[in-house]
Amino acid sequence: MFRRTFWFTAGAAAGVWATAKVHRKLKQLTPESLAAQAANKAIDAGHKVREFAVDVRSGMVRREAELGEALGLEAAADPALPAPRRLVAVEHPRTTYPYNSHNRNEDH
Repeated sequence: MFRRTFWFTAGAAAGVWATAKVHRKLKQLTPESLAAQAANKAIDAGHKVREFAVDVRSGMVRREAELGEALGLEAAADPALPAPRRLVAVEHPRTTYPYNSHNRNEDH
């Protein structure tokens, strides 16, 4: 008699445990829960990408400083040398010609 009671109790406990586990999984698979999980993963990925970009930028600045020291670019400019040239923006070719308002690719 004691054996039957033990196995009945063990089976009932296993059933309750399995039912609770299935209900938890079903809640995790609802559309709202899946959307929240995806949003959290996207936020985490964004933070990781930002940390990576910050690390790359700081490494780039450090390496540029090392190269500047090695090449002597950090020294003051020699007054005997001419000033560096400034870049001039080049006009876009379309602005030099009259604009054609009739575009064949537009839907009319």
